[in-house]
Amino acid sequence: MSIFIDSNIFIAFANKRDKNHERALQLMDDVRRGKFGRAYTSDYIFDEAVTVALIRTRRPDIAVKVGKLILGSAREGIPRIARMITVDERIFLKAWENFQSGRFKGLSFTDHTILAQIKEYGIDMLLSFDTDFDGLTVRVC
Repeated sequence: MSIFIDSNIFIAFANKRDKNHERALQLMDDVRRGKFGRAYTSDYIFDEAVTVALIRTRRPDIAVKVGKLILGSAREGIPRIARMITVDERIFLKAWENFQSGRFKGLSFTDHTILAQIKEYGIDMLLSFDTDFDGLTVRVC
């Protein structure tokens, strides 16, 4: 069993003012305990999560907290929460093909990379608050 973690989960976890903060705390605890099996995320999600956290909060410390949540910090005793997958050329081109097709309305290019990686790596579920994924993959929220 495995799960891919979307940026909105990391952002809500780190931002106490986020409407999904409490739920994100519960979900991340489940991830840490292995409830969903192996956890994955991507370099695109890292970029999106850190950037959006900074824009929404205007607080670099929150953006750094999001980054440390994803990458971990040996110096601070923060374990890495998920295995980082990079968006390689094959994933990028598949996502771009699907994005151009317009089949999946409401999804960003980054969302398309998520779907391509879920398929490519045989990941079972997506941890996300984004309902636009409903019907496209198994979503846990």
